[in-house]
Amino acid sequence: MRPVYAQEEAQSEKQVSYYRSVRPILQRQCSGCHFPGKLEGKLSVLGVAELLKGGEAGAAVVPGKPDESVLVQYVSGDDPQMPLNGEPLSADNIHTIRTWIAQGASDDSPPDVGVKIDAENPPVYSTPPVVTSIDYSPDGKLLAVSGYHEVLIHTLDGSVPPKRLIGRSQRIESLAFSPDGQTLAVVGGTPALFGELQLWNVAEGRLLHSATLALDTLFGVSFNADGTHVAFGAADNRLRVVKVETAEVTMRMDAHSDWVQGTTFSLKNDHVISVSRDMSMKLTIVATGQFVDNITSITPGALKGGLVDVIRHPTREEVLAVGSDGEPRLYKIFREKARQIGDDFNLIRAYSKLPGRLCDLDLSPSGTRFVVGSSTAISGAARIYMTEDAAKFVDIADIQAPVFAVSFRPDEMQVAVSGFDGIIKLCNAETGAVEKTFPAAPLTPGATSVVKAAE
Repeated sequence: MRPVYAQEEAQSEKQVSYYRSVRPILQRQCSGCHFPGKLEGKLSVLGVAELLKGGEAGAAVVPGKPDESVLVQYVSGDDPQMPLNGEPLSADNIHTIRTWIAQGASDDSPPDVGVKIDAENPPVYSTPPVVTSIDYSPDGKLLAVSGYHEVLIHTLDGSVPPKRLIGRSQRIESLAFSPDGQTLAVVGGTPALFGELQLWNVAEGRLLHSATLALDTLFGVSFNADGTHVAFGAADNRLRVVKVETAEVTMRMDAHSDWVQGTTFSLKNDHVISVSRDMSMKLTIVATGQFVDNITSITPGALKGGLVDVIRHPTREEVLAVGSDGEPRLYKIFREKARQIGDDFNLIRAYSKLPGRLCDLDLSPSGTRFVVGSSTAISGAARIYMTEDAAKFVDIADIQAPVFAVSFRPDEMQVAVSGFDGIIKLCNAETGAVEKTFPAAPLTPGATSVVKAAE
């Protein structure tokens, strides 16, 4: 009698929308393991048709019968089987799913949201995508570039087409190779829906883990020295550290008051440094998540805008940070005297400003130089600085569009820059001259862009 009761009760409630109410729950809580790129249990939760089809355990949804629906069975109870290694669904979320199924499990998705993007149906670009992150592999032979729903792995000699690592996050905000080059960490998400960490086997192009870890986008991923952990920030104002082998969160810090946009580990890997739109750089103990100190000044007005990226010097406990005020700064990580209101004691050096907001930076492996990109909303710039001499720098030539992504090649002879125009520029690190250009993604002239249709 219970299914009948549930159905009668559901009919008395307001009609539940799959697209507005059920789909966001499944995207946030379940799609990390159940999308075409992974299909745990041979189940996809990305659409009503897939839920009705089900997987190895049978139909995930039986219209009108929530108690016979595997989806409800797996997420309900005192010790739910799913989400695996994730937080259980709230009682309200389970009630929403049950009610939708009891009301008939109708699909009210708009007709233009069914664009399928996976390895068999990769994004189609009529123009290059905006590039938000790039990184050279440790051996200097590959360049990872963010795209729409994917990361493209380019060979620098162009000998083969780029390898396409296609996932479920619409926006890729940050990516980084592991120190040994075998793993690629990717963070991003679908804004206001979910934030996702992806860990890829680079050689095989295989997704190792997809972890949904927030209700909004993730930013600023970085590896520790031995590649066992990654740190990243999020639009929920939190810093997280995750174990690479299992994708389990091992530390979380909540002391920031705005988006956490950049992370880096200390030289000994026992601390993590994070920067935020709240105009602060914070120091946190990795083992415990204990907030230690504001590395930057806490004096109101000392910083003129939010910070977006941070990177540690390769041989010293020092970090470079950039942000909205256009001025790169070098800081000591650890304070050597008591804090006083009004001081900025940890500041070692400030460098000449670039126009606009600084969006990204990268240090050369020796730490002697670093590259920065900036955006003025309608134009951009990129510059290579000498770390030890604030007066010495080289401007990168022929920059016409906002620069959102930069990277230093490991041999320190080249830097890569890109951004709003989606064109990768490989530049001489000594002179700033552009030596080679190519689009971030393969283009299909005259095609209707899947990317634009999906957006």
